[in-house]
Amino acid sequence: MKSAVLLLVVFAVGASAQCSCKTLDWADCSNSSPPCSCFLPFDSSKKPLDCEKLVPKCLLMKEEMQRRMRGKRLGGKPVETAIVDNDGIYDPDCDATGQFRTKQCNNTEVCWCVNSAGVRRSDKGDKGIECEQAETYWVRLDLTHTPPTSPIDSTKIKAAIDTALQQRYQLEKGLVKDVQYDENANLMVVDVKKDIGDRVQDLSRMTYYLMKDVKESPLFRSKSKLQVNIDGQNVTFKDVVIYYVDEKAPTFTMKRVTGGIIAVIVVVILVLIGGLLILYFIRKREEAMYSKGQERQMDNVQN
Repeated sequence: MKSAVLLLVVFAVGASAQCSCKTLDWADCSNSSPPCSCFLPFDSSKKPLDCEKLVPKCLLMKEEMQRRMRGKRLGGKPVETAIVDNDGIYDPDCDATGQFRTKQCNNTEVCWCVNSAGVRRSDKGDKGIECEQAETYWVRLDLTHTPPTSPIDSTKIKAAIDTALQQRYQLEKGLVKDVQYDENANLMVVDVKKDIGDRVQDLSRMTYYLMKDVKESPLFRSKSKLQVNIDGQNVTFKDVVIYYVDEKAPTFTMKRVTGGIIAVIVVVILVLIGGLLILYFIRKREEAMYSKGQERQMDNVQN
């Protein structure tokens, strides 16, 4: 009897250990009963994750915000370059499928419009702001790699990256359209494009997982880093900048100038005013000195 109980315990522990989500180490699989089911910890509805697929970026950002509020922040903020996540991470509003809603407010009274990748594409306004769907169809990856052990054959980079993105991020084969390589800077510029109108391929999942792979800590259970095998040589990356191009142009205007820009403008104006005042007083002083000199000359003539 004791041996039977022991076997049940061992089986339960083994089953629990085997229950994990290979595409997301953050997933909660601890209370799963057979068959194995994993969930996002913040999801009160306990909707199971499909651990064979990448998790939508909107849900990942929401979970990261929850982890930060729970004191479990991983790494630093996302990269704040160009138009990519230039507002930092926020608590997004996701629809039933895990996609970003077009209007985001971060639980505040200030709202803005985002594209399908959750990147702000409008000025910030109030809750009355109207937003339209804007699909990201093209992303450019500026990938900086570690120094290679031997020269890289630039003619083989495109095929190698295409294969790596397909195998690691479930990206459709052939979406890598162009690669430029600067061997002196160890920089690969990769253009990934899907057809305009395509709503099947979600480029934001690939970019978010890739950004975590390169900049912080991999989201995959295995914790292995992204590597691209180019002609038998494994290339690893140390930095990435991601640019998003939408089917529709962003709607940024100059109506809302940021505090930093306003401060710069004020300083420039004050400097100009100060300079004009200095010139004015110098001119008045010169005129006064000239007037006094004229008076002295007249006095000398009269004497």
